[in-house]
Amino acid sequence: MPIATDPADLSAIDARRLMARRQLSAGELAKACIARVKAVDHAVNALIARDFDGLLDGARAADARQAAGAPLGALHGLPVAIKDMNDVAGLPTTFGSEIFRDNVPSSDDALVAGLRAAGALPMGKTNNPEWSAGANTRNRVYGTTANPYDLTRNCGGSSGGSAVALACGYAPLASGSDLGGSLRTPAAYCGVVGFRPSFGVVPGTSRVTGLLPQSTSGPMARTVADCGLMLSVMAQPDRRDPFTTMVDGRTAWDPADFALLPRRDLGALRIGVSEDFGFAPVESATRHHFRAALASLAPFLGKVEEGAPDCTDADRIFAVLRAVMFLSTHARFVDETPDLVGSNVTANVAEGRGYSAADVAQALSMQGAYHRRWQAFFDTCDILITPAVTVTPRDWHEMYPTEIDGLPAQSYYHWLGLAYAATIAGHPAITIPCGRDENGLPFGLQIVGRRHDDAAVLAVAAELESVIAGLSDLAPRAPDIAALRAAPSLSDAPGFFPER
Repeated sequence: MPIATDPADLSAIDARRLMARRQLSAGELAKACIARVKAVDHAVNALIARDFDGLLDGARAADARQAAGAPLGALHGLPVAIKDMNDVAGLPTTFGSEIFRDNVPSSDDALVAGLRAAGALPMGKTNNPEWSAGANTRNRVYGTTANPYDLTRNCGGSSGGSAVALACGYAPLASGSDLGGSLRTPAAYCGVVGFRPSFGVVPGTSRVTGLLPQSTSGPMARTVADCGLMLSVMAQPDRRDPFTTMVDGRTAWDPADFALLPRRDLGALRIGVSEDFGFAPVESATRHHFRAALASLAPFLGKVEEGAPDCTDADRIFAVLRAVMFLSTHARFVDETPDLVGSNVTANVAEGRGYSAADVAQALSMQGAYHRRWQAFFDTCDILITPAVTVTPRDWHEMYPTEIDGLPAQSYYHWLGLAYAATIAGHPAITIPCGRDENGLPFGLQIVGRRHDDAAVLAVAAELESVIAGLSDLAPRAPDIAALRAAPSLSDAPGFFPER
């Protein structure tokens, strides 16, 4: 029985269901995804290393296992795009750094191995800025990745290649990572879904600063349910991450629960809303769209009150702890090969060297008080809703916003305050598409919940996603694939490779 749409545009759950019914083969899905990449990637430059032969071989093996009646994994036959911060055997892992231009690992890292064991088929690597430093996906190795809704605009970052790959139908699932919005920002800009889980839910087995809770991997997809499905595979017990609490070989959460989201009554929730967390530099256009979106959603929501946790010292905490992380992992590159290190990484290392032990101690103390204030807020609030990003997508030539509504930004990451507000407290946060901004580009809502209440955040997001789909002014729309097919090659655009 033929399916009514291009398989490349299917959600993971729909594709998985069709394959289980033998109405779609893994091979057919793989071929459709490959065809989509070949048709449009010249215009957006999202998938920067490819293993189509491996994808087709894996699909044939998946179909053979199904024909033989073997048990099928949760991600059976699903192509997955992998951010260029994770190792895939036989494909380059450059981290967007010229230093690692020729680095080709011989084995998968733990995250990719787990996805592969569940039946997923890695198809290639997606672009990110150098060492994921910054929210504009550009680097000196692979160049720029453009927003598929407007090829002159920034797609966000650092998981920008993953977000664009999802929006364009390269794969139903993609990996991302998030420190200060690195998967939430591109998801918002590209009209897809990105989930930053509570720290430790997805183990970080190779994180250098193992006891400093900042960056974490998370799922990206085109729907909330697909993110939950992917998270059910990613959220496995692993003692190598000190934040993945285990007792008798099990975590406090059952990973399978993320794939079986319960229904939630939006009308029964106590919902907080904030345009700026009280400190983030949010532009007027973003505030306007957020207020309009809330007005459209209001009839479906319960008790809604303006308010947010007390975010005093958020900028200082994030600046110091972020710089410490970069100092611990990147200082040697700046010292040994300064000509091969970009300005964002160099600036973070220099900033880290400018802080004293007293500065770090103070930031850690501030973070402790910050965390306690957040817990007190969520004693009286179930869910917090904010814009996902402070500004609408800008020209991709601009590495970062230097000003917002005429006011200068404090740093290259200051415009990510709406995202790192939740990072500092370690709370789960998801971005879902919610209409178009004044330029016709996707707008993202951020939904934040209680720490380690990840399943509830996903469930509420799924309910909101369903409501939004039924509202003509907010329902998401896919990028124009025909226009992308006809577009010129992005690599021919002036400034495709950023200056150092």
